[in-house]
Amino acid sequence: MTGETFYSISLIAAYIAGMVALFAPCCISYLLPAYFGNVFKERKRVLFMTVIYSLGILAVMLPIVLGAQLVASFFMEIHEVTYFVGGIVLLLTAVISFLGLKLPMPHFSTKGVQGKTDVLSTFTLGVFSGVTSSCCAPVLIGVMALSSVSVSAVHALGIGVVYVLGMVSPLYLASLFIHKRNLLEKPILKRKLFTVELAGKQYPILVTNVLAGVIFFVTGIVTLVLNAMGKLSMPAGEQAFAQTLNQIALDVTGVVGAIPGLDWAFIALLVAAAWWLYRELKRHD
Repeated sequence: MTGETFYSISLIAAYIAGMVALFAPCCISYLLPAYFGNVFKERKRVLFMTVIYSLGILAVMLPIVLGAQLVASFFMEIHEVTYFVGGIVLLLTAVISFLGLKLPMPHFSTKGVQGKTDVLSTFTLGVFSGVTSSCCAPVLIGVMALSSVSVSAVHALGIGVVYVLGMVSPLYLASLFIHKRNLLEKPILKRKLFTVELAGKQYPILVTNVLAGVIFFVTGIVTLVLNAMGKLSMPAGEQAFAQTLNQIALDVTGVVGAIPGLDWAFIALLVAAAWWLYRELKRHD
């Protein structure tokens, strides 16, 4: 097996490992609710928001995948603190989402006020999701091993990016479905239910505000309660679950790696998907 072929198969393995990490209980219990809550909070530019969310995850996971053992150990040691802070962030985001507030950050949009995207809160939720996903240690160690035997830093970087891409792929599929069907532009979701007055200012409360606020609030409360009960620290049962999924990923990688040309087809598919996403983002800018 040539070095390039091994690297191509490593990319497939990293992608599958990312999908495995997403479905680890300690990861999916925070990452998915945070994402879908943010979808209802933003309503606009769902694909762009998904990219920002992914970058938040990447900012945490990439140093770990590239072999920063100190970073990995640090996140493992402060996992309970992270879930506590993450729960508080979700509760604060619930209030912000309910009132329809936007944080004071530059907004990458040319559509004026109505087209604003709250980059800061989306990126922050991605960062916390990245930290919580580091709990899937068996999968993460396997990806770090692939990165460590890469022939160059560029190859190792590619493995890290593809690992995160595998983790967020289901989110992109969800955002694509929402984007193509224009689900968040349905009149019922934009209906004003009532108005809240605080400090002399009035905030119209839409259906999407309530949905986002409820998702963030419930997830924040559940996160804080489960964390206080010690049920979010990757106990033995969840480790066994993750190891089982990890073994399935290895088996699948072994099968696909034996199919001639599949490695290059996978890379071509990633490039095509990236190009399509770029065009969609430019078209809706």
